[in-house]
Amino acid sequence: MKKVERINTIMRYINNRAHFTISEIMQEFNISRSTAIRDIREIEAMGMPLIAEVGRDGGYFVMQNSVLPDVRFTDNEVKALFIAFMATRNLQLPYLKSRLSLAEKLLGLLSEDQQDDLVLLNQILLFEGTNPNNPDLLDLSDLPHPMLEKLIQFLLMDRYFVITINEEEGSNTYPIYLMHLYREKSRWMMECFDIKERKKLMVPVDHLGNIEPYSAKKRLSKKSIEKLSKQQEVENLILELGPKAIAQFKKYHPIKASLSYTNPFQTTAVLKTYIQVSDEEELMDMINWLLFLGEDIKIREIPKEVLAGLRGRLSLYYP
Repeated sequence: MKKVERINTIMRYINNRAHFTISEIMQEFNISRSTAIRDIREIEAMGMPLIAEVGRDGGYFVMQNSVLPDVRFTDNEVKALFIAFMATRNLQLPYLKSRLSLAEKLLGLLSEDQQDDLVLLNQILLFEGTNPNNPDLLDLSDLPHPMLEKLIQFLLMDRYFVITINEEEGSNTYPIYLMHLYREKSRWMMECFDIKERKKLMVPVDHLGNIEPYSAKKRLSKKSIEKLSKQQEVENLILELGPKAIAQFKKYHPIKASLSYTNPFQTTAVLKTYIQVSDEEELMDMINWLLFLGEDIKIREIPKEVLAGLRGRLSLYYP
């Protein structure tokens, strides 16, 4: 580790602790005592308010209510930050305005040479979702659904709440425990457990109408929810994949499942997962994906709804 990177890392280490010793710094960063002392002195010279304690168990602590020195970024750290911004552009991520202001502040801290490097990278690197006609580093204009940030704020406090979903037949209210929040196929999705109906519920965030706290008296425990959800998700799709199907799986797999390789060369594998056949969109996606895998698969077990859909689709090509 280079000296600048090491000192920045030590500063973060110190900031997260009320008290530390030279021995702890030596052990944590695998450096000699003399190097640790030099680094601490340099950090003090930069303005970090450290107070030394004498005695057998002495060490250092950071003076409270003091202004700490600015964090310094290496060239590679700056590039990593901005490439991450570029790669996630046009993905409807939350806190977009904060990301924009963060990017502007970081640009203001950089030298002209560093800024030139970022401009060049922005011209050369194109990611999924980048507009090649206007690849502006700060053009983060894809605002997410307004309920997304509100939902995240709720999640930071609690995972039990009542949601109102805007559906075709009208608005419906559900008491839920939120299991996961994820983005798939350009949509933010909530994987929930419906506490009233005792079953899983998949909800697009852009269908949310309202979020409210849920009464603690009527809650199920997290352990009970996990147990009930696992009972529902009995594996109903089991496939054997050959090398061509494995290659297709690696290109694209919309399901939350992994392969279990059946030989040391990883040329054959078994896939086991659960398909929610009552969800028409998920059912159609699975039919399309199984056709995408190709002929190099053997079906051990499959829901009748998926099999019927496959036969119907194949009949269009092979009447």
